[in-house]
Amino acid sequence: MEYDNATKNRLKRIEGQVRGVLAMLEEGKDCRDIVTQLSAIRTAVDKTIGTVIGANLEHCIQEELAEGRSPDAVIKQAVDLLVKSR
Repeated sequence: MEYDNATKNRLKRIEGQVRGVLAMLEEGKDCRDIVTQLSAIRTAVDKTIGTVIGANLEHCIQEELAEGRSPDAVIKQAVDLLVKSR
């Protein structure tokens, strides 16, 4: 499975946000500001998880249908991954 540049760029932004939080910790910034940034990181990671699972799900369903199989197991795996990620 190949991932698009938007997903890669999203992860690079998240990486930058994490570095920013580390800098905030080292500078002794206010707890509320740090938690706000951590919450933004968590939201961005959650959206990225959804994007990755969605892209893979689409690909896997098409594969299953092309081979004449039911995509039910693949869909269940995707749902399980989403639940596990929370």
